Amino acid sequence: MAKRVLMVLIVILFAGAGVGVALWHDFQTFADRPADAGGEVKTVTVRPGQSVAETADHLARTGIVGSSMKFRILARLTGADRRLKAGEYDLSAAMTPREILDVLERGLVKLYRLTIPEGLTLRQIAEAAESSGLSTAAEILALAADPAVARRYGIPADSLEGYLFPDTYLFPRGASAEAIVAALHERFRAVFSPEWSQRAAAIGLSVHETVTLASIIEKETSAAAERPLIASVFHNRLQKGMRLETDPTVIYGIENFDGNLTRRHLATPTPYNTYLIRGLPPGPIANPGRESLHAALFPADTPYLFFVSRNDGTHVFSTHLEDHNRAVQLYQRRPPRERPPQQQLP
Repeated sequence: MAKRVLMVLIVILFAGAGVGVALWHDFQTFADRPADAGGEVKTVTVRPGQSVAETADHLARTGIVGSSMKFRILARLTGADRRLKAGEYDLSAAMTPREILDVLERGLVKLYRLTIPEGLTLRQIAEAAESSGLSTAAEILALAADPAVARRYGIPADSLEGYLFPDTYLFPRGASAEAIVAALHERFRAVFSPEWSQRAAAIGLSVHETVTLASIIEKETSAAAERPLIASVFHNRLQKGMRLETDPTVIYGIENFDGNLTRRHLATPTPYNTYLIRGLPPGPIANPGRESLHAALFPADTPYLFFVSRNDGTHVFSTHLEDHNRAVQLYQRRPPRERPPQQQLP
């Protein structure tokens, strides 16, 4: 009788062990096998304070994991249940539950691309950020145009105009205006190196004057090869005490500019009307890129004092007013059909 009881206990023990092994194998298979190898990427939001049970239920309902219970157990066994981070995630049933937990635990949130082209103003940057689903234009503009913020960043102006670097950035959903502005300004500081600051001092410019000049160069031409030539004209005019007489600065000083620059605009005094003031305007008129900043610091060595657009994206450069006037007559006042064909840069 005792032997029979012992045998029954042994059988139960081995049966239990077998079930345990089977269950463990099933659990490991769940952890390391995608719910659907062909599953599409879905955006999942984990709210602040959301429990692992709520997260697991949502993942199961959307088909990203095959079992809410097993996902919760896996999170508990790995300790990840205490470390899941809130945010927006791109997840897929083609990922294993273990990989999904790793993403949630490390906070690898979905990122949104913000591309800032060279030459945008603060307002245009704010609008681009809002269009990318980040913050709002009003929040960013209020921050970037705050004199107290400019002073905190060490900028001798009333705004961060010129000091938000054009580049492509990645931000999570809900990124604050402060985070966006800080990232763009930090990129400017990384590009405008101490060596560039020393170069600015060597040619008699402050950093602020350099950024201001670079912003004008940026707005005057999109042709990379012309930037050092444009820069040389402005440097030469500054050295001779001549007015810069550049339209983009006038336009920047016009509130609600409608796209039509008139003689009345050119005769209207503003701090940015370089047809009336001497020297540089009080600050940048846009946010320049690396090439324009470099051109402002390292202009071409030319005698040029004038340039006029050929209306094809390039310019004619002149040293003497008579030559400049002839170029203006040729390229600006003649009908397009009577203008000469496109020429190579000088």
